[in-house]
Amino acid sequence: MLKAFPENKSMKVLAISLLTLVLSAVASAQDPTPSPSPTAVPLPSPFVPDPAILPAEPPPIAPNFKAPPRPLPSSDRVGVDLANQLSLSLEQAVELALRNNNDIDTSRNDVQIAEFNFRGARGIYDPIIGSEGYYESRTTPTASRIGGATNGSVTLQQFFGNAGVTGFSPWQGGSYSFGFTSSRTNTSNTNATLNPQYPTDLTLQYTQPLLRGRRFDLNRRNIEIARKNLSLSDSQFRQRAIEIIAQVEQAYWNLAFALRNVQVQIDAVKQARAQMESNQRQVAKGVLAPIDVVAATAQITTFEQNVYAAQEEVTRAENTLKTLLLTDRTAGDWNRPITPVSPISLEPPRIGLEVAVGEALRNRPELTQLSANEEINKINERYFRDQTKPQVDLVSSYTTTGLAGTETSAGTITPNLVGGYVNSLGNLFALRYPTYRVGVAVSLPLGNTTAKANLGRTLVEGTRLTNVRAQAEQIIEAEVRNALQALRSAEARLASAAASRVSAEQLLSSEQRQFAAGTTTTYLVLQRQTELLAARGRELQAQTDLNRAISEFQRSTGTTLTANNVTVSTTGNRDLQITKGVSRFFK
Repeated sequence: MLKAFPENKSMKVLAISLLTLVLSAVASAQDPTPSPSPTAVPLPSPFVPDPAILPAEPPPIAPNFKAPPRPLPSSDRVGVDLANQLSLSLEQAVELALRNNNDIDTSRNDVQIAEFNFRGARGIYDPIIGSEGYYESRTTPTASRIGGATNGSVTLQQFFGNAGVTGFSPWQGGSYSFGFTSSRTNTSNTNATLNPQYPTDLTLQYTQPLLRGRRFDLNRRNIEIARKNLSLSDSQFRQRAIEIIAQVEQAYWNLAFALRNVQVQIDAVKQARAQMESNQRQVAKGVLAPIDVVAATAQITTFEQNVYAAQEEVTRAENTLKTLLLTDRTAGDWNRPITPVSPISLEPPRIGLEVAVGEALRNRPELTQLSANEEINKINERYFRDQTKPQVDLVSSYTTTGLAGTETSAGTITPNLVGGYVNSLGNLFALRYPTYRVGVAVSLPLGNTTAKANLGRTLVEGTRLTNVRAQAEQIIEAEVRNALQALRSAEARLASAAASRVSAEQLLSSEQRQFAAGTTTTYLVLQRQTELLAARGRELQAQTDLNRAISEFQRSTGTTLTANNVTVSTTGNRDLQITKGVSRFFK
C-alpha cells in the first residue's frame, strides 16, 4: 500500500496512521479481557512534515571515490644538506670522538692538572734562596765614658747584606739552612779598635727527626698522595674514554637503524600504493567495490605517518652522534647528513661467564680507581700512625766568623784582623773562629688526641673502602652477567625475527596471489602488508640490539679500548692512539 504513494509523503503518513488504527482494533477483538471503549480519535488531516525529522536516504558507498594524488614523503631534514653526505665508518666515528669530544678533553685536562700537582708536591725539596741588604744608621744614648760615647751618644752606621739557602732533605725528613752575612760598620765609639770594620759569618744548620717524621713525614706523604692521584686521574681518563667510545657505538648503531627504518617505511608506502592502484583497476572492471580503494588509501596514509616519525628519529639519532663527534656547533660537519657504512656485526663474542668476569675484574677502571684510593688511605694511615710518636729531633749547627778592619789608636790588634773586607773573608774561610752546637729537641703533646683521631678515621676509611670494593665487584659481575645474557638474547631474537620476516614475506606473497585470483579480500592483503612491515622493523631492531649488546659487553668487561685498538700514552698529554692500519694520535 505504501508503494502506491511513492511521490506524496503526506499521503504516506496518512496511510501509516490508518494502518495503525486497524491493527489496534484487531488486537482488541482477540483480547478476551473486557476493556473500556476507546475514545474516538479524529483522523489526522493531511500535512507536509518537516524534512529534518525524516530519516535521510542512505548515501551510496564511494561509487566515485578517487584518492587525491600524493607524492612520496620528502626526504628533506632540518639543518642538513642531503647533497653533501658524510660517509662514516664506526672506526672513523671513534677517531673523531677521541680527537674532538669535549669530555675527553676535559678528562685529559684533569690528568694534566694531576701531573702539575705531583710536580708541585715534589717541589717542596727545591732549595729556597734568599738575600737581604740594607743601610742602617743608629744613634744610641750612652751615659758612660766606658761606652765610648761622645756628647752622650754613640752613632753606628752599617751597610748590611746576607744570603742563604734553606730547604728540606728528601731523605729521613731532615731540614737544613745555610747562611752568609757580612757588613761594613762605622762607629763613633771611642773605644773601637777597628773602624771601619767588616764582620762576616757563615752558618750551617741541620735538623734530623729521630722518631716522628723520620720514616715518613708530611712532605713525603703529600708527594705519594699526588702520585696516586695522578694514577687515579689516569684511570678516570681511561674510564671516560671507554664511556665515550661506548656512547659513540650506541649512537652510531641507533643512527644506522633509524636510516634503515626510514627506507623500510618508504618501501611500505610504495607497496601500499601499488596495492591501491591494483584496487582501482579492479574497481574500474567491476571486480571490487569502491570501498576497497578507500581501505587501501587509509593504509597508505598510515604508512606515510610512519615515514615522518622515522625521519624525526633519524634527526634525533644523527644529532646525538654529532654531539659526541664534533667540537662545537660551528663545525662544518654539523650541516652534513651522516651515512653509517660499517656493516652490521652478526657474530657476538663467544666467551664464558667465568672468563668474562675475570676480564672485568682485571680491566674495569672503577676497580683501578678503588685500588688507588685504598693506597692513598694506606699512605694516610702510615703518616698518622707516625704522628702518634713523640717529636724528638737532633739539632746541630756550625758557625764560622770572620773579622777585619782599620786599626785605630785605641789599642793593639792582632795583625790578622787588620785589613779590609778581603781579610775578613780570609779569616772566615780559615775557620779560625768556629762555633759548634749539637743537641736534642723533644716535644711531647699530652694525649696526642688529634693524631690518634686521624689514625682512627683512616682505619675506618680502610674498612669502608673494603666494603665499597666488595659492592663494586658485585655490581660489575651483575653487569657482566646482564651483558652476556643480552648478547645471547639479542642473537636469538635476531634469528627469530629473520625467520618471522621470511614468513611474513611468504604470507603476503600468497595473499596477493589469492587476491589476484579473487579468493581473498583487500582487508587480508592490507593486514599481511602491516604484518610484513612490523616483521621487517623487528628484524632491524634485533640487528641493532645485537650490535649494541656487543658494545655493552665490551664496556662491562673493560675491553672497549682493546676491542677498538685504542691505547693511552702514559706521558705527556695522555694521547689516545688507534693502532689499526696506520697509527694515529689524537691530542
